[in-house]
Amino acid sequence: MPRILLAAAAICGVVLPLLAGHAAPLTELKSLKLDVPTSDATVPPGPGADAVNNNCLACHSADHLMSQPSLSKDQWDEVVHKMITAYKAPISPKDATAIVDYLARTKGTK
Repeated sequence: MPRILLAAAAICGVVLPLLAGHAAPLTELKSLKLDVPTSDATVPPGPGADAVNNNCLACHSADHLMSQPSLSKDQWDEVVHKMITAYKAPISPKDATAIVDYLARTKGTK
């Protein structure tokens, strides 16, 4: 058994350094050209719609927002604050309140 391990170690000691030289060095980074769909759609008008359009549509489409399930105001508050804390959405406290109110009014539980 020790002979087999010694032979395997010897082979690895000879072969692995030779293989390491075959990897191409990373000399430059290349950016990918990525075409993403764009949209001028906004959420339906109403109090707080401007806050939603100015903050949420940077990452989400209006269709995505309007296809969300109906949630209570407390649940919308949790969602908006998760976007701020976990995903670092730069939303002011004033806009956060307007967004929660808008979503509770348009996508709230009945």
